[in-house]
Amino acid sequence: MRSVLIIGASRGLGLEFVRQYRADGWLTLGTCRSPEQDALLSAVGATALRLDVTDPTSYGSLERALAGTRIDVCIYNAGVYGESTSAMVGSSTENFDQVMHTNVLGALNATPIVAPAVARAKGKLVYVSSRMGSISLMANTSGILYRASKAAVNTVAKGTALEWGPKGVTVLTMHPGWVKTDMGGKDADLDPATSIRGMRSVIENATNADNGKFLDYIGHELGW
Repeated sequence: MRSVLIIGASRGLGLEFVRQYRADGWLTLGTCRSPEQDALLSAVGATALRLDVTDPTSYGSLERALAGTRIDVCIYNAGVYGESTSAMVGSSTENFDQVMHTNVLGALNATPIVAPAVARAKGKLVYVSSRMGSISLMANTSGILYRASKAAVNTVAKGTALEWGPKGVTVLTMHPGWVKTDMGGKDADLDPATSIRGMRSVIENATNADNGKFLDYIGHELGW
């Protein structure tokens, strides 16, 4: 049975990843932060693993759970938007820490723990980013802190591709589209099921020749 680990699986895109992979018969592991979220994942047939990506001490249990395992696909999906802004403005330390610790520090800390399990399967390691993290495509200053965090996680992903690509891991950075979630809002273009189906297809068809690419949910390559 093929296996997938979704980091940040209790809502939105993460929960839709869980639903779709389970529906296709995958062994599905998902991380969450509370007993209520454990129950939510268990209800759809996934195995819940407790993890707070903002707490470096929280990774020990994940490391123990993955010891000696093979993970065919690992998706770092944890992310927050923070304050909604439309101009170049400052940020409170609290907001900066919340966004950067979740979006960037979490990805940085998770990588050395999950990458060996993915390497054993010659699998895929995917970072859910955003087109808003592209500096070359940036056309306005809305959500500047979120943009900065996603540009940073793109750097984490590129570094992972350089280190783990030669060991058989295909590393992708992915833009899910503008999706109708708590983060994306009701005016977004896509429903979660469409976005996740698209990303899963891109992930499934990726080869090591795609290692280090920044792709959208239909497979178009995006500029950094």
